[in-house]
Amino acid sequence: MNRTEELIAMCKLGNTSGYTGLYNDHSQAVYNTILRLVGHSGEAEDILQESFVAAFQRIDQFTMTGGFRAWIKRIAINKSVDLIRKRHIPLVELEPAWMTAADETVVDEEAHAYAMDQIAAAIEGLPDGYRTVFNLYAVEGIPQAEIAEMLGLEHTTVRTQYHRARQKIVAALQKTE
Repeated sequence: MNRTEELIAMCKLGNTSGYTGLYNDHSQAVYNTILRLVGHSGEAEDILQESFVAAFQRIDQFTMTGGFRAWIKRIAINKSVDLIRKRHIPLVELEPAWMTAADETVVDEEAHAYAMDQIAAAIEGLPDGYRTVFNLYAVEGIPQAEIAEMLGLEHTTVRTQYHRARQKIVAALQKTE
């Protein structure tokens, strides 16, 4: 039995050390995910706490399939998306609906090498909607169809916003050269 499994077993028995251990082991990674999505440290901290409270309240329902970190991150992502929806961030198509993928500009990202802080700054500088879609897809690995469902958008809108986010990131990085 690994450490996470031991901590979960402790939680299921009501041992508070299990909760503390799980929080200490996973909170930083979950916080980073939330912060990338909501872009504000105060809101990220609130969502982090809410996510762990929700997970701990349902710890008896948790099974080891998929892992605890994946489970708590999914809870946190859903809470982050709920906040984004409440903010009424415009996640809409900005170009004519007739524009197709063939009309989109291809960006040669491999032609440039950048430091992680430059990339992080470029992502942070994206409009909220683009940043949300980019982080959910490129960083969290959530399929575009699932992102569309989570955000109440068309799949083509998610695809286009992801593509435009990439273009904006590359353009921002090229300005720093």
